[in-house]
Amino acid sequence: MMGLDDSIGTFLDGLDQAGRRRVLRPVDPLPAGRVRVGGRELINFSSNDYLGLSRHPEVVERSRRWLNEYGAGSGASRLVTGHLAAVEALEAKIARAKQTEAALILASGWQCNASVLPALLDKALWGAEPVVFADKLVHASLHAGLELSGVRRHRYRHDDLGHLESLLKAHAGKPGPRFIVTETVFSMDGDVSDMKALAALAQRWNAFLYVDEAHATGVLGPQGFGLSPGMGADIAMGTFSKGMGSFGAYVACSARLRHYLINRASGLIYATGLPPAVLGAIDAAMDLVPRMEGERTRLQLMARHLRDGMRAAGLDTGPSACQIVPLILGDERRTLDLAKALEDRGLLGIAIRPPTVPPGTSRIRFALSAVHTDADIERLLAAILDSVEAAK
Repeated sequence: MMGLDDSIGTFLDGLDQAGRRRVLRPVDPLPAGRVRVGGRELINFSSNDYLGLSRHPEVVERSRRWLNEYGAGSGASRLVTGHLAAVEALEAKIARAKQTEAALILASGWQCNASVLPALLDKALWGAEPVVFADKLVHASLHAGLELSGVRRHRYRHDDLGHLESLLKAHAGKPGPRFIVTETVFSMDGDVSDMKALAALAQRWNAFLYVDEAHATGVLGPQGFGLSPGMGADIAMGTFSKGMGSFGAYVACSARLRHYLINRASGLIYATGLPPAVLGAIDAAMDLVPRMEGERTRLQLMARHLRDGMRAAGLDTGPSACQIVPLILGDERRTLDLAKALEDRGLLGIAIRPPTVPPGTSRIRFALSAVHTDADIERLLAAILDSVEAAK
């Protein structure tokens, strides 16, 4: 019988041969969208810190203030120790921004989707098994939540609302509530969902709409609070770990659903609450984001310039329409080689390979930040074009 390490070694060798092994590297974050890796300073085009809020003075100062005032940890689950009055005020602030009755903070986006969906799709709640329609390319945490719920789900072709409607029509006579599960911004392609059309479709077929706003929060929509406010989504979740610069997640919903989740969402019931320093950072970001329209506009202009430059050279940037700009190369080895060539020129762009993306669509996903300069973008574009040409 093979030992544990022998079995693992064989598995890892297979990943190496396929060009799919992942490794962790220590990095030192630096100002202005830079990191230090192995003693070298690189411009970081792989971070989701879209507005640069992770180092914003107001975010850092409020995080420090809440740490000093409330201590380093929350002590236990919010249901065990209660929560700070400041957290209740923060959740009310989130609800106002999302134009919902209520909001609930959870520890992470993964934990949110993996615990809220099973609670929401519980057959005992509805008296019949819910029927779920999910975009084929939704995030792994959404797939995990749907898997844990145990309900059968129907996957519609990515962003194909005609296919979604045909599935809704085909299952119209079946018992149980209907749920549409999707994202407003897809993190690997950078494409943006048509929320108006999705909401109209959900209303026409009497379906509930659950949207993940992780990569839209802070960056897109009214005052930067995503694309769901006022658009008819029944449940919107998002994170504070990307455009908002810190950590944690939220669900924006009705007041009654919030009370239900407090009693049924395992990710809230059995998880220690977020520490005060993180909550202070969230609170500061919520105040800052509405005032950052200029940064959001500039961010999208930089992304458009990068897309246009690559497309003009015949490169595939997919359906990108926001601050996430993929360069889709297909082959794993070619993608790794280009990532290394860029790093040799002082630019960090991480290779994204299966199973994160479908086979044959390996890519370098460039995530831009408002703290990048126009010169940074020009340097990146020139390096991409030079490196692709050299690899021919």
